[in-house]
Parts: sequence; C-alpha cells; structure tokens
Amino acid sequence: EDTLFAKNYRNPAKNIDDCVTYILNYVQKSGCNGFTDGEIYGQAVHYYDENEIEVGKPIQCQVAVNHIVELTAEEKAEARQQAVRRYQDEELRKLQNRTKPTKAKTETQVQPSLFDFGL
Repeated sequence: EDTLFAKNYRNPAKNIDDCVTYILNYVQKSGCNGFTDGEIYGQAVHYYDENEIEVGKPIQCQVAVNHIVELTAEEKAEARQQAVRRYQDEELRKLQNRTKPTKAKTETQVQPSLFDFGL
C-alpha cells in the first residue's frame, strides 16, 4: 500500500528471505523480546532502502505473533460454512470408503520342499 516502499520493494538485488534474516538478526542483537508492527516494518523498509546492508547469517528460531483477530459477523458466518462443508466432505469420504468392497485376501499356499521331509 505504501507507494514509496513499493518502488524499493521491487529492487531485484533484494529478496524477502534476506529481509526476514536481517530482521531476525536485528531482533536477536537488540536483546528485546517484543516489538511493535511499526518497528518491524521500519526494519523491513530499512533493509530495502539500503543498498549496502549486512544481512547476517540465517537463524533457526520460532517467532510468536501476538495479534487478536476480530472477525465481522459475515466473516464468522463464512468461516462456519466452510468448516461445515469440510466436515461434510470428510464424512462423505468416510462413508464412500466404508462401502467400497475390500480386496479379497489371497491365501498363499506353501508348497513343501524336500528339506521339509528331513531327507
């Protein structure tokens, strides 16, 4: 939505993976445990604005996002309908699989060999 940022975002020398790595390294170096959306967005803008920026090494970590999503009544109704459709589809598949004939088990007949007779 930010037209000025959109121009820098299209820079072919930059990519989202390096941006995330840069932000994770920034967060780790800061020693802080929580940031606002604006602070993280500011770091993303900084990454894309600077031509010569040290990204850092990739970090294996988990990120927690603490947001409360408020759905409208329409969104809740749509989510409920989708959940009901998924449930119905799953139950229908179960019924269809239950009524399918199972493959007949083939019995294997073991043919005795000369060694079985102890000769």
